[in-house]
Amino acid sequence: MHPHNRQKLGNRVISAAEAALATQKYVSPVNVLVGIGWLDPGALKRWQQGQVEYLEQVVQSNLSRISEAMKLFRSWAAAKRLAPSETHYVARTPSRETLRFSRSGNPTIERLYRTHWISGELSQKERQRLSDKASRAPELVVIRPLSDTWNCHRCGGSGELLIMENRGPACLRCAGLADLEFLSAGDALLTRRAKAKSARHAVVVRFSKTRRRYERQGLLVEPRAAAEAQRELDAHKSE
Repeated sequence: MHPHNRQKLGNRVISAAEAALATQKYVSPVNVLVGIGWLDPGALKRWQQGQVEYLEQVVQSNLSRISEAMKLFRSWAAAKRLAPSETHYVARTPSRETLRFSRSGNPTIERLYRTHWISGELSQKERQRLSDKASRAPELVVIRPLSDTWNCHRCGGSGELLIMENRGPACLRCAGLADLEFLSAGDALLTRRAKAKSARHAVVVRFSKTRRRYERQGLLVEPRAAAEAQRELDAHKSE
């Protein structure tokens, strides 16, 4: 890369990294790629949902320029004395598969992409909290469709709820979520307790035509967790 072009790219990388760091007290390679305009947020979301094979596939630049941008980013992070923290990226799918970043799948490249850089101004406890939060598996999102004309891409069936997969909508039975119980968003205390007790859960959303956005309807949790949470609340009320 020509030195002049490298300097221009470096300025863009630094600007994106500084903005992310100021906002969230850490910065990741993904933040930088989005910040410099090479990674569309919509494409990022599809990758997070397991609908894209690897992240570099949807980055709007060639591998050479991506590699150069990442080198510039790591140099900036080291100069700022930021603390590296490797983060686990998993797909927003029931199978929770590990997300892949690079075309090659090289373990070293994957590790570099997974590494977040945390502000040195934070205490060790605060750094650990940020690291734990970043590594937390994203919530599954189940959709309550406006129409019942959809068909599961696996079995051809339908239903009141669906989850989007790479090949299209899937029914909860095929996705392994049919045993979960629905809790309406109206009882926040019950929902919060049941979620904490459930090993599996999924947020249920429905598209609002008036607001033109998906809105939360409630939560799917394991029946055991819902029952236990309800018993605790009933016991508390009777005291």
